[in-house]
Amino acid sequence: MQFSRTNLAQALVEAVNEGKVRSIGVSNFGVQHLEELEAWQKEQSSPKEAGILSVNQVELHPWLARPDIVKWCKARNVVLEAYCPLVRATRNEDPTLVPLAKKHNKTPTQILLRWGLQQGFVILPKSVTPSRIEENTGLYDFELDKEDLEALDTGAYEPCAWDPTIEPLEK
Repeated sequence: MQFSRTNLAQALVEAVNEGKVRSIGVSNFGVQHLEELEAWQKEQSSPKEAGILSVNQVELHPWLARPDIVKWCKARNVVLEAYCPLVRATRNEDPTLVPLAKKHNKTPTQILLRWGLQQGFVILPKSVTPSRIEENTGLYDFELDKEDLEALDTGAYEPCAWDPTIEPLEK
């Protein structure tokens, strides 16, 4: 059997129906992949056979905001789980980010995490350093205002690494 996202979805649905997992989540599904999954789900004879997609984990940050994926998922109540929300610390001196950090008396990391929270994402910052982990918690005592969010609306497409969401459905 050749691998496809539909085969994966079918296996996930079977795992849910057998009680092995509670819900279906995917990673790095672009809109074309999500639509393929949704079409397959609609072809099934019952909701139990189709399963319900709960989460899509993708790289999300101001330089890769993915409005198409975000819109698709939000319209269907699919949770977006953001990995690389700190852009692997490559943007800490960015001229868009530094003024916002100064304005709010926060670190660039805290600004990026706050952005993700205000977008409604589940954010997954990676750190093994205790001081950075503690710093990551300092994002609940402030909010980014409309102007801040507009400044972070970069419109850029700058992934940290390879972007599987744009790969073709079949190879």
